[in-house]
Amino acid sequence: MSLHPDRLFSPDPTQRGIARRLYAEVAGLPLISPHGHTDPAWYARNEAFPDPASLLIIPDHYIFRMLYSQGVRLEDLGVPRRDGGPVETDPRAIWRRFAEHWHLFRGTPTRMWLDHTFETLFGVEERLTPASADRIYDRIAERLARPDYRPRALFERFNLEVIATTESPLDPLDHHRTIRDSGWKGRVVTAFRPDPVVDPEFDGFREGLQALGEITGEDTHSWRGYLAALQQRRGFFKEMGATSTDHGHPTAATADLDPVPAVTLFEKIVSGHFEPQDAELFRGQMLTEMARMSLEDGLVMQIHPGSFRSHNPTLHREFGRDKGADIPTRTDYVRALKPLLDRFGNERDLSVILFTLDESTYARELAPLAGHYPTLRLGPPWWFFDSPEGMLRFRELATETAGFYNTVGFNDDTRAFPSIPARHDVARRIDCRYLAQLVAEHRLDEDEAAEVAVDLAYRLPKAAYRL
Repeated sequence: MSLHPDRLFSPDPTQRGIARRLYAEVAGLPLISPHGHTDPAWYARNEAFPDPASLLIIPDHYIFRMLYSQGVRLEDLGVPRRDGGPVETDPRAIWRRFAEHWHLFRGTPTRMWLDHTFETLFGVEERLTPASADRIYDRIAERLARPDYRPRALFERFNLEVIATTESPLDPLDHHRTIRDSGWKGRVVTAFRPDPVVDPEFDGFREGLQALGEITGEDTHSWRGYLAALQQRRGFFKEMGATSTDHGHPTAATADLDPVPAVTLFEKIVSGHFEPQDAELFRGQMLTEMARMSLEDGLVMQIHPGSFRSHNPTLHREFGRDKGADIPTRTDYVRALKPLLDRFGNERDLSVILFTLDESTYARELAPLAGHYPTLRLGPPWWFFDSPEGMLRFRELATETAGFYNTVGFNDDTRAFPSIPARHDVARRIDCRYLAQLVAEHRLDEDEAAEVAVDLAYRLPKAAYRL
């Protein structure tokens, strides 16, 4: 097994030569990871990762959703059940099962990321097969036992300049405090994800509302106290290093209710006697409230709607959220965002980054919106479209209207810590491929393309997230 140095570049020799030169400008730049879901406990405790399966398979829904689609039970991959029921606990058995199904990942981004991780991080020189599974497992396990494979050492080896994790307003951020107080120079920041206490249909919403009041000392069953509690927690997160908020609503709907209707809606939500349309209106109102707070406290606002969460009710019941059963849906932005944009769209001090799982909106809605409103920027291809083809489609559909500088570079949005360098490398190669085509077609000079490549890889995400 060997990673080809020209992977993902155009087969056209002229474009390939240009892409090589552009990539040389960005390959060694530090990684900016402003949106992700790695566990801050890893960096706080700096303990060795336990085994290859626990690190690479059990937490990665990209892996187990594919295996599940081919009939592999999540229990057999060691994924914990909500009821504490029995699951496979032998990491080598999990690894062997994974190796038996390795062919399922041919042509997928997951395969690219893992090939890159195996070769560059663990020095694996043979392809994963049932016959090689134990040898590769033993090599990775041996490396994970070494001090230079602990989380902080890998953070430094990956050339990470900063990484953001994502926490609920109810999180005390103890791990972030430990990191900050440890004296370690690695920069790990939190991001404010209020979904558990702003989405009435989120599991445990009412209990979360009660906990929010206890943490803040505010009456979170009154509209004024509820908003004050959220504002207080945002301030705490900012003190602990946060530069952004993160909102994963089902749709991009926003609302801007007058005070009396807003109070009436909140009281209905708190009572627990509300209809789905009430929950949708409340989420929309809260996006506008969050935008108001972001204008005041400077936190960058990320909105990533359009996922039908936990589409498989059996899997959700047995294993909980984030188990590979989230499915993209059609999403409207032009009308949905208008109440928020009518109020805040012209504010130059407010930054709202939009993501989508609906690629059909790139050229029709998102690029024109971001190409006009000073408040808006476009997030990169995300989740299902964090792929070479998805990235190329994004550049082709968005650049002509929004340009490069109304986008925010790349973020890896991952729980799979070892895959971070691979994901950034794919993004940098694809951007260089796209820019090389513009140069070859005499639409952009190569010195400008080189500057854009560095901006996309490093400067834009750092600036967009105020890092």
